[in-house]
Amino acid sequence: MRLHRTLGTTVGALLLALAVPNSAHSTTGDFLYKTSTGEKAGISDQTSSVCINLPATTEEAPGNSPENYTVSTATVFLEADCEGDTYTAMEPGAKLGEDTKIRSVIFS
Repeated sequence: MRLHRTLGTTVGALLLALAVPNSAHSTTGDFLYKTSTGEKAGISDQTSSVCINLPATTEEAPGNSPENYTVSTATVFLEADCEGDTYTAMEPGAKLGEDTKIRSVIFS
C-alpha cells in the first residue's frame, strides 16, 4: 500500500511540474552591434524570452553588424518591440554585416 501512495505522489508531482510554465532564464554572454553612427554598443546577460529594444537605434537610424557572443540563439528584428516580418535568427557565435539593420532582439 505504501508503494502505491508513493508512486501516486510522484506521478502527481511530475504532472504538476509539467503543468507549471517554465520561468524565464538568463542567457550569459554579450550581444554587440553598431549604432547608426558606427559606435560599438552592446548588452550583456539578458533574460531569455524578453524582447529588448536596442539603445541608440531608431526607425530612421537602426543599428547594424550584430554579433552574438551569448550562449543562446538571438533573433534580431528591424522593427522595435520584436515585431515585423524582417528578422534573422543568429546562433551563438554568429556575426552579421552592416547590411543587417536591427532595432530589437530576443534570446531563446
